[in-house]
Amino acid sequence: MKIHGKPARSHPRRRSIARRAALFLGCAGLSVALAGGPSLAVDPDSPPARSTAAAPGSLPEGSDFGAYLHYGPPGLERMTQFSQWLGIPEMRVAHTYLPGDLWSNIEGLPGFLEPWARWKRAQPGRLFVLNVPMMARNEEKLSDDEVRRQLRYAAAGRFDVHFRRLAERLVELGIPDTVLVPGWEMNGQTYSHRCAPDPQRWKTYWRRMVHTMRAVPGQRLRFDFTPNRGLDAIPWTQCYPGDDVVDILGMDTYDQPQGITFDEQVSEPYGLRHHVEFARAHGKPFSYPEWGLFRNGDNMAYVLRMLAWIDEQRPLYHTLTDYCPHGLWQCTSHPRSAALFRVWMNQGGDAAPSGPALRP
Repeated sequence: MKIHGKPARSHPRRRSIARRAALFLGCAGLSVALAGGPSLAVDPDSPPARSTAAAPGSLPEGSDFGAYLHYGPPGLERMTQFSQWLGIPEMRVAHTYLPGDLWSNIEGLPGFLEPWARWKRAQPGRLFVLNVPMMARNEEKLSDDEVRRQLRYAAAGRFDVHFRRLAERLVELGIPDTVLVPGWEMNGQTYSHRCAPDPQRWKTYWRRMVHTMRAVPGQRLRFDFTPNRGLDAIPWTQCYPGDDVVDILGMDTYDQPQGITFDEQVSEPYGLRHHVEFARAHGKPFSYPEWGLFRNGDNMAYVLRMLAWIDEQRPLYHTLTDYCPHGLWQCTSHPRSAALFRVWMNQGGDAAPSGPALRP
């Protein structure tokens, strides 16, 4: 949503969600009740509480963490502030989106990509995640008939040149191993690059795009197929273009619709469990390029359950969407969830952050 791993295995220190969270939330003030567990408390104004017991850290083995904070250079600047607020050394994932208004922007103008490329090149092991619109005028609410027409052009190769130029620019900038998330949330209705009007041509288009970009010398790109969670306009499995052209199987998942429980998000058709099982059956690592709050307010239970799900399932990476109404740091509407998130994430460091809590 944007308007502009490895299989889980047992671990000797893993505990139930409630017991693990009780270790982290050692403050008093606010509480969250979990099904089958005690009421857990956290003070939104206190620094993250330290547990002396061994416990799973904030960054599960095999999972890199980041946040979407802004599409341009301010997003990089805020990553440092966000890490300080969390009390962790740094986030290993930077995440942004190419504008989907014009094909020239989808090609990745150097001035847009250069700051992100400098960040990626500065330290080995960093991961740059780039969402790529598959259509120009991507947020203009084009009709289904117009989308079908564009997909006919796309499947015939009319747009190949734009993706070749993007791949060439990523190689020129020294970031040939970028993780690309093309046509995200294709099973929904928000974007012009949606799948439902013509699934067969959409899949043909994806395959052409991947083959075109992989043909560029020097590239080591990875392609992340990322639908919305659940049954949207079309089951996302009907848009899946094939194992040979997908490297990562992502899912965008938010605390919506209103009133849904986390257990329902796990078990619903095409939900969290289906996604993980599908990825493992196809031999793919999986990811959560977007997750956060949405329709149910300051929902501590959702944040805790999502963090515990990530900890147990161990995706390749996950990136929090951090702006209102989804976020926990730049959005001040969710103080309880923000406090809980800080406590959980801060368990990976050695000392509580000092100084005032930073906010943009």
